[in-house]
Amino acid sequence: LNSTNPAKIFGMYPRKGTIAIGSDADILVWDPEKTHIISAETHHMRCDYNVYEGMEVRGVPVQVYLRGRKIVDGDQWLGTNGGGQFIKRSPNPPIL
Repeated sequence: LNSTNPAKIFGMYPRKGTIAIGSDADILVWDPEKTHIISAETHHMRCDYNVYEGMEVRGVPVQVYLRGRKIVDGDQWLGTNGGGQFIKRSPNPPIL
């Protein structure tokens, strides 16, 4: 888990930042060996440019789950527009 402490710092824990009953189950499956050429043409967003256009990177997400539902599988976007949710944050998150 790479997100537990950031979720605590930003007051979103335990809804975010952990795999537990009652949490959102936002999970990314990462392939550290796969390479990819960054391009605005292959990204799943409305932006038509990328400042890293043409850069080759090693390590890519192969699956993304949002609240337990798969929204990215390889290069395919499976999500829906407007699928985000407001996350109420605690005003005084704990000090780490």
